[in-house]
Amino acid sequence: MNKQFIPQSFQPPVRYDTEHFHFTVLDTQVAEPDYEAVMLSLQNLQGIFGPDFDWPRADMTLNESIESLKVHRHEFDTRAAFAYSVFDPKQSRCLGSVYIDPSRSPQYDSEVYLWVRADSQALDQVLYQSVQTWLEADWPFHKIAFPGRAISWQDWAMQVN
Repeated sequence: MNKQFIPQSFQPPVRYDTEHFHFTVLDTQVAEPDYEAVMLSLQNLQGIFGPDFDWPRADMTLNESIESLKVHRHEFDTRAAFAYSVFDPKQSRCLGSVYIDPSRSPQYDSEVYLWVRADSQALDQVLYQSVQTWLEADWPFHKIAFPGRAISWQDWAMQVN
């Protein structure tokens, strides 16, 4: 990708708070609660990044998860992509994650993925709406794709292939 994902002048938020959620940068500081939420939600998360994506694996270890979190933090620090862990407002329980990536489709600025842990699915639509509001209000994007959610995987595949 030749064009810059976000303007150099833009400072990506390191946290975001709503009535229902507290977002923090996805990194090793949240490794254990993140891992717990992921492993509890294995079935719900299959295909969250597309039908051919095999994350998370049922045999994924905490150490493998920590390595993945290090990659997310590096991407954040280098402004290549932005991943957030989503907690409850008291920050006592990891509820899911949000991933903001450069779009692989020329029709969009970014592609965004999000998930809520299996035992908190009632919050899925609330999180989706919160993320949409946040991105529109605080991020420098004009057109945001939500593959697998607002765009079918079949339609998305035609745009990026």
